[in-house]
Amino acid sequence: MLPLPTYRFGRRFAQLLSGLGCFGVGVALMVRADLGLSPWQVFHQGVAEKAGIAIGTATILTGMVVLLAWIPLRERFGLGTILNVAIIGNMMNLSLLALPDDLGGLAVRLAAMAGGIVLIGLGSGLYIGAGMGPGPRDGLMTGLARRGLHIGAVRTGLEVTVLIVGWILGGTIGLGTLAFAVTIGPLIAFFLPRLTVVEV
Repeated sequence: MLPLPTYRFGRRFAQLLSGLGCFGVGVALMVRADLGLSPWQVFHQGVAEKAGIAIGTATILTGMVVLLAWIPLRERFGLGTILNVAIIGNMMNLSLLALPDDLGGLAVRLAAMAGGIVLIGLGSGLYIGAGMGPGPRDGLMTGLARRGLHIGAVRTGLEVTVLIVGWILGGTIGLGTLAFAVTIGPLIAFFLPRLTVVEV
């Protein structure tokens, strides 16, 4: 039997990987639904359109740039932070290759959109609950908040900014954007307490 600290790390690491994978698949479903994306993904899609790269690749590159902003903010990253950058974008690209380009009728697209949002909420609960480091965008938000800014204002300001810039670049805004904004908070609030690894 594994020593307890090793077992705990293994459990947290497996949960982290599962969460990041779920998150990537969820975003891919929303992309294929073509009904609108979350603010950051609108930005990533816009960057991908202009640069001629896959949206998952744009997600990875954006994550790297955001991590550079952590340096002056003196944010501390963990293993989960690095894997967040690497895994979500690659999982998005793989999932998009596996999914059909056209999902068909509106009912199927709505189901894909809803399923994608739920998977993103579940994935967020899993990887945040693993407690192995925040994602790049979350760390940027909390780092700015520690400089005396209101965290709600920071989050809103960041998301509105990337949403507008992403839309100008060609990202998709629509029903999915609104549905994500309304439901992601309650979904994470539901999943996170049930998935947080408690040290005993």
